[in-house]
Amino acid sequence: MMKARELRELSLGELDQRERELKRALFNLRFQRATGELDNTAELGKTRREIARVLTVAAEKQAREAAR
Repeated sequence: MMKARELRELSLGELDQRERELKRALFNLRFQRATGELDNTAELGKTRREIARVLTVAAEKQAREAAR
């Protein structure tokens, strides 16, 4: 899990890539839960929060670039 401070150091392209990776991980976690293989259900919430964190930082960067 990356902190917002660490995410702010990434470029928009890297943030987009991180978002795709996290969404793929979330899909896999949901699939594991549906098949009864997921032991730690807290991972679902952690992954969702990380996706939100990435999207927030990306929106901040886009707003900053648009204001220039």
